[in-house]
Amino acid sequence: MTIRCGWVNDDPLYMAYHDQEWGVPVHDDQKLFEMITLEGAQAGLSWYTVLKKREAYREAFDGFDFEKVAAYDDAKAAELLLNEGIVRNRLKIASTIGNARAFIRVREEFGSFDRYIWSFVGGKPIRNQWKELKEVPAQTIVSDAMSKDLRKRGFKFVGSTICYAFMQAVGMVNDHVESCFCYGKQPI
Repeated sequence: MTIRCGWVNDDPLYMAYHDQEWGVPVHDDQKLFEMITLEGAQAGLSWYTVLKKREAYREAFDGFDFEKVAAYDDAKAAELLLNEGIVRNRLKIASTIGNARAFIRVREEFGSFDRYIWSFVGGKPIRNQWKELKEVPAQTIVSDAMSKDLRKRGFKFVGSTICYAFMQAVGMVNDHVESCFCYGKQPI
């Protein structure tokens, strides 16, 4: 029997996300934009809810092409509010568009969003050693600093808890519990 982290249910979509994506280092700017968008969409909801909507999000937001999303106007935002495949929250949709614009500014300043965001962990993943799921924090000093800096740069829906979930999702931190078969798979 394969042992996974305790937050994973038995849905094949969820298991595949845990087994193949969660905690795997991501350095592609478009994928990083996707994940920061989805983590923000998840605020107040379960990740499972957003994960089931991910394909609809990809379609609705032009494959998370941040250049295209940054150019969305009020008419496009109104259209997105009618899309039943995504979380239809006016503030979350507006934040995705605004975040795309802020994302581009960060890329202009740092050369890539990847270079900027990974600087919070010194460019390499933090590998924690949790025995039980209850030990895993919801936020850390690093996610606090990331949240503060992102907000200063104009990002929305990037509180510390969202930032920590983002860090876990894109492999900036490895929070697989030690008994999980994925624990040793990710690079140190």
